[in-house]
Amino acid sequence: MPTGVALRDVRRQLFEAADRILLRAGPSALTSRAVTTEAGCAKGVLHRHFDDFDAFLADYVLDRVERLAPETAALRETAGTGTVAGNLTTALIAVFESVAVAIVALITFRDGLRARLRHTWPAGVPVLTEAAEMIAGYLAAERERGRVPAGTDVEVLAAMLIGTGHLLFADRTGERPGPARVHQMVTSVLNQATSPSP
Repeated sequence: MPTGVALRDVRRQLFEAADRILLRAGPSALTSRAVTTEAGCAKGVLHRHFDDFDAFLADYVLDRVERLAPETAALRETAGTGTVAGNLTTALIAVFESVAVAIVALITFRDGLRARLRHTWPAGVPVLTEAAEMIAGYLAAERERGRVPAGTDVEVLAAMLIGTGHLLFADRTGERPGPARVHQMVTSVLNQATSPSP
């Protein structure tokens, strides 16, 4: 890698390499050597920009969390249009067809990464908690419009959707759920959560 390459480009190349490795081979395959090989750069490049591999992974995870910002804005824009279940289905597919499921496995797999993330993200799993906040914000906007029943606890409902979505997408059979299956799950969770108590 040329010495004049900007740090931001190096970070982007290394993070995109980590994405590919995680999606292809899972967290056990994610090593500093694998990342630099995948990125097509010298082994020392990663260690020139990060204190150690866990520091690299922590920055990588937080960068991927920040990537949810455009999806959050896009979901907010759908409030009051289409159907609530349809909008949530699209949002959940976008979250879970990204590298999010693999990042959850990575955080679970690496003790050093979890310890490092606790300094900047003290509660929850970064990608999932950010996604839950995105869904809760959207549901609150729909509640204001009367498309989600008044009194619905949108934080609890968002957590239910994220948790159920994660289980659906983390299925080890190798097949991703299609939009119809995700929509069915969303509709079921919404119906259960918003039905009046007997």
